[in-house]
Amino acid sequence: MAKGASSESGGGIYSVSVEQQQDKKTGRLAAMCQGAPAGSKGEAADPTGPALALPPPERETWTRQMDFIMSCVGFAVGLGNVWRFPYLCYKNGGGVFLIPYLLIALIGGIPIFFLEISLGQFMKAGSVNVWNIAPLFKGLGFASMVIVFYCNTYYIMVLAWGFYYLVKSFAATLPWSTCGNPWNSPECVEIFRHEDCANGTANGNLTCDELSDKRSPVIEFWENKVLCLSKGLEFPGAINWEVTLCLLACWILVYFCVWKGVKSTGKIVYFTATFPYVVLIILLIRGVMLPGAQDGIIYYLKPDWSKLASPQVWIDAGTQIFFSYAIGLGALTALGSYNRFNNNCYKDAIVLALINSGTSFFSGFVVFSILGFMAAEQGVDISKVAESGPGLAFIAYPRAVTLMPIAPLWAALFFFMLLLLGLDSQFVGVEGFITGILDFFPTTYTFRFQREVTVAICCAVCFFLELSMVTEGGMYVFQLFDYYSASGTTLLWQAFWECIVIAWVYGADRFMDDIACMIGYRPFPWMKWCWMFLTPLVCLGIFLFNVAYYKPLIYNNSYIYPWWGEAIGWGFALSSMLCVPLTALYKFIRAKGTPAERWHHLTQPIWGLHHLEYKVPESDVGALTTLTPVSDRAAKTVILESVM
Repeated sequence: MAKGASSESGGGIYSVSVEQQQDKKTGRLAAMCQGAPAGSKGEAADPTGPALALPPPERETWTRQMDFIMSCVGFAVGLGNVWRFPYLCYKNGGGVFLIPYLLIALIGGIPIFFLEISLGQFMKAGSVNVWNIAPLFKGLGFASMVIVFYCNTYYIMVLAWGFYYLVKSFAATLPWSTCGNPWNSPECVEIFRHEDCANGTANGNLTCDELSDKRSPVIEFWENKVLCLSKGLEFPGAINWEVTLCLLACWILVYFCVWKGVKSTGKIVYFTATFPYVVLIILLIRGVMLPGAQDGIIYYLKPDWSKLASPQVWIDAGTQIFFSYAIGLGALTALGSYNRFNNNCYKDAIVLALINSGTSFFSGFVVFSILGFMAAEQGVDISKVAESGPGLAFIAYPRAVTLMPIAPLWAALFFFMLLLLGLDSQFVGVEGFITGILDFFPTTYTFRFQREVTVAICCAVCFFLELSMVTEGGMYVFQLFDYYSASGTTLLWQAFWECIVIAWVYGADRFMDDIACMIGYRPFPWMKWCWMFLTPLVCLGIFLFNVAYYKPLIYNNSYIYPWWGEAIGWGFALSSMLCVPLTALYKFIRAKGTPAERWHHLTQPIWGLHHLEYKVPESDVGALTTLTPVSDRAAKTVILESVM
């Protein structure tokens, strides 16, 4: 056995791995980059060369690997799977929508999902320091921090509204099912059933046509009681203190889920990630037993092959993939950084992608069985009741449960599921942001309760920023954040540069070797081809389409945002997108030497103190070896078996 060592080249520290060298007994690669022989289960061998640096304390890891799986499920499987995918599927040709959806998942979603998890696991760092793999593009880390901060700021508002509805569900009569409440207007008319219009009249002397000009108590509860909606962004109005208390309660929950790190987070997600599936199954069983459910499911799946020719269908499929897979936020990278170095992240990424897309498809049956029932009860076409986003959660579904027996039970179940779906996405997003911040702190300057204090400051800052969203004009602020700050445009821009940096700057083959060092074999070449060609082209195509066919934000098809409102929105978008070019430009200008020397220096990986560094004479690096970065505390040594 030759000496294990590392070699310095261009400022980076590299380990030596042997390719094509087969173990005579097992037929497996004898050179294990994990620093341990095959079968040692990740235990590092003692170094045979002099150590030049000592590692800091071990990075926290998941107690069990299932903790990581459940955390990723909780983060990536969220509200978008339940309230956005079913509507897009119905809108874009039913079952036909699955063709572009699955195709883009294969060439875009899964490759980047795998890239982010494996990169975090390899570099053992959060969303910012992970880009020390190519320091010139560290702006990608700053961009992801900006995006996830925006997401943490506005996403939790949905939880606050859901929590408010959950509390109001514990009543004999649901408050949004009747008129005559203080928040109702004279135009309020209670929901009527199909048989009420059998003779062309309903509710006394009003005809069914006249009722179309009236307002539902469900809408009035949402707009007048929950939102206290003003005339526009320029009229902020007063704070709704009831919703503010719900928001505060949600942040307290998030804080105590995150404050102790992945050791506690990994346990909580076992409940928050699995119980929504129990509720979805219960709601599906109840839904398919309702009249009209079959028609709703047919509407959901009925194929319209002509839709495949529409570019918008492909754009919607691509945008939904990037939204639901939570790509570009840096949280997946942070979660992966807590994995053991030799964890099979390749298998995990594929399993998680299947769970994510499967949940989206399954949720469609739940949603459209309920919408089919509601359409049958009201005697209208299902297109009149099909909604997505907050419209589904706070208008369509509350209206549907008022038509069911034991309405408070089904309302409470739905909003409890909504709360859990959003809660784990929220606190894992906060975890990703906190991981990025803590990675900035030098290990020599840590202090007691550092994590707890950092989490508290982060939660407090987000809470005070969100006070603008619990005012009478808060919904307009929320829409600005939702439409611009974490939009498809920003996520596509982020994903595009991630692929370019890994595939063309760092090197796709080089990164595939690094993955092989972790999991013991090279992934299927499809991943490399996607990183190099297919995924960047998909991201760029959808990005350019979004820019070319940009439509100004309009709320509820009626309110047009003022120019300064749109300017604020574009400020949100550009604040993350410009991080990449501005950081690269700043680093390039500050560097010394010729442009070629600057590029060479700034694209060489910078390994942290957690890497053990060993010297190896160039004569020890044979023809069958390649240089691969050592990027884990567990990867302290390299075993070189004799070629003979």
